[in-house]
Amino acid sequence: MEQTNNILPEELQLILKGCLEGERTSQAKLYHLYADRMMGVCMWYTRNREEAEEVLQDGFMRVFTYLHKFTGEGSFDGWIRKIMVNAALFKYRNKSATLYVVIEYKTDIHDTGDDAHFISNYDERELMKLVQQLPPAYQMAFNLHVFEGFNHREIAEALGITKGTSKSNLSDARRILQAALTTKKKVVAI
Repeated sequence: MEQTNNILPEELQLILKGCLEGERTSQAKLYHLYADRMMGVCMWYTRNREEAEEVLQDGFMRVFTYLHKFTGEGSFDGWIRKIMVNAALFKYRNKSATLYVVIEYKTDIHDTGDDAHFISNYDERELMKLVQQLPPAYQMAFNLHVFEGFNHREIAEALGITKGTSKSNLSDARRILQAALTTKKKVVAI
């Protein structure tokens, strides 16, 4: 839904008002209005559709719980997206107690490529499948940097890792994705 001058469309305002009053029909309307788009967000941060559905449900529970905190300033789409990303981060953090990074970032080994250029050359579904196959720490660092615009300090804070580990994870994710996509191109060309 498009917004103009930071004013929510009238229909969305009514739905949000109903949600704030605890009306189930309004909650269902809001869910159906955003579920498909937010499922796409959740798919980037999870390994498969089942995990994405869990994150989506957790995210919508948070949307309904914290809806009173949405001030109407800025985009509601952006606000709900941020909640979904945070729900994915929460799931990752709970699963990652046993996950740790083996390789620390070294500037002479790890390069920094242009992510926007890198990802723009490939089909979204193809890239999503490859990103979902990355180790979870790499997947989260890649997504937070590329899709959410987080810098390494922000990634480190969000994931509870060091800034160097964030750099290493992002670099390794890029390297793995580039190798997979290069291999795929060679197979297609043959």
